[in-house]
Amino acid sequence: MNLGDLEVFLTLLREGSFSRAAEKLYRTQPAVSLAVRRLEEWVGEPLLVRGARGVKLTDVGVLLRDYAERMLNLRQEIKRSVEDLRGLRGGRVALGVNESSIHALLPALARFRQLHPDIHLSVHRTFSRDIPGEVLNYRLDLGVISFLPEDEKLAAVQFFRDELTFVVNPRHRLARHRSVEIAALGRESFIAHIVESPYRWRVIQLFQKHRVPLRMVVELPTIESIKRFVQMNCGVAIVPRMCVRWEVERRLLVEVPIRQMKIPRHLYFIHRRDARFSHATAALVELLRSGWR
Repeated sequence: MNLGDLEVFLTLLREGSFSRAAEKLYRTQPAVSLAVRRLEEWVGEPLLVRGARGVKLTDVGVLLRDYAERMLNLRQEIKRSVEDLRGLRGGRVALGVNESSIHALLPALARFRQLHPDIHLSVHRTFSRDIPGEVLNYRLDLGVISFLPEDEKLAAVQFFRDELTFVVNPRHRLARHRSVEIAALGRESFIAHIVESPYRWRVIQLFQKHRVPLRMVVELPTIESIKRFVQMNCGVAIVPRMCVRWEVERRLLVEVPIRQMKIPRHLYFIHRRDARFSHATAALVELLRSGWR
């Protein structure tokens, strides 16, 4: 098998046609066809559905695509590690986080930049459910999630403790309360995160347990948009505390504890158990382990 043929194969899938793949690779269309044919001869099975409109994969083609991505990403990791050891650049770290977890990481990343200004940080916004797979497939050096991964090939280390909190606009009727009963929230208009998560479900279950209506009248795609909507006094919200710390300190939002709600939220950084860290990744792991404060 030729890694160059795998690159041609993946480019064909991304571009969707032999002609566009040839143009992208500065090759002829017959050269692209030949590369695919060599791969089919190597695996002994067709990779593409002949006669289908566009580029459609057979089951074997889907399998080869997944392995091809893994192999080429591993090749890039090898190149990055060699460059790091040679000191040609300062190293690179690819980190995967979801939208809310980046709030906890920013102070650590700022400290890391102070200590290692020559290391390139690449932070990818990724759904939490996808991060373990991205780490296993060598697309990410490290991932940050709020649950323990099920795959035994992954190691997880807790580095941050947080919890969900209830916030309102400073002009809201509850803003002067030191705490509030959950029963008093049945008529409130909640601004919710539209992304499904275990913590969203735990909040729903909490309100169901106490037989209190949870009126999620608006669902927004980001934590930032939720905060802004609450600041505009368009509703109230339950969000990770780390995401609203800055606004609460400046009285742009008011945190009001719900007496019946105690939902901790821990963050873990994960990596492949068999990973051999580059110097750059090892430095970030050490910083996260130390607490960086």
